[in-house]
Amino acid sequence: MVNINFNNKVFSLVQNTDKGRVDSETIFEYKQNGNLVTADYFGGPIKYGKIIALLEDEKLDMLYQCSTTDNELKAGKATGIITFTDNGKLKLSLD
Repeated sequence: MVNINFNNKVFSLVQNTDKGRVDSETIFEYKQNGNLVTADYFGGPIKYGKIIALLEDEKLDMLYQCSTTDNELKAGKATGIITFTDNGKLKLSLD
């Protein structure tokens, strides 16, 4: 098992589905304490969002909620699969 640390990591979107609300202007700021991973996100169509997740091996079980610039409230659940890029950066692929 690889030691994965999300503390003080910043992510941005590379690709999204047609139904996805975040875009390349949305920034995700992560923190980690043990296997608890949290993130605040904002920018683009997102006023403010929050993620809470549990890290297990190379997977994040995630819950998210946000407020959009269209004044909508969104919430959901996702599974994040963690891999590494060729230059060693964390990569999250969400389902």
